Amino acid sequence: MPSKPQDNGEAGGLRLLLLRHAKSAWPEGVADEQRPLNGRGRTAARLIGDYLAEAKLIPDLALVSTARRTQETWALVRERLPRKPEMRMVAELYAASPGQILDVLQAVEPAARTVLILAHNPGMQDLALALTGGGDAASRESMAAKYPTAGLAVIDFPAAQWRDVGRGMGRLERFVTPKALG
Repeated sequence: MPSKPQDNGEAGGLRLLLLRHAKSAWPEGVADEQRPLNGRGRTAARLIGDYLAEAKLIPDLALVSTARRTQETWALVRERLPRKPEMRMVAELYAASPGQILDVLQAVEPAARTVLILAHNPGMQDLALALTGGGDAASRESMAAKYPTAGLAVIDFPAAQWRDVGRGMGRLERFVTPKALG
């Protein structure tokens, strides 16, 4: 997939990067929130990090679930980026519903024009589908069929503030998976 430079179309618009955590291990006796990435997940996280850097999709702010697998995914993605964005751990993103994720997003200050949320399914997939009212139809079909680990949706909004973002307002710019990249 060719990289495109960052351009969220509308002057003053907002860009949301919805990244599902990379593939995790299932060690016996380990609580769900403490599950680490497996080898495939670590590789996929680096691949997505490289993609974000090459496509100039660098967030101003990363909101990351408190689960170990999301924290490890972010650490591997972040190390690949040319600029290190601010990161906030957000407990409300762990196992969150689409509405809970949207609440977190709508509370973000407008100075952060590109926001990355790194969390879990099914909330991420359901939110991405709910927010997109237009954009790349093939990407939307792919995203609706499966939002795999380390899947990335890039959604643009013609809004000036995150509190104004809502259902059907976004344009799906692209949906990227590690499998499609490599």
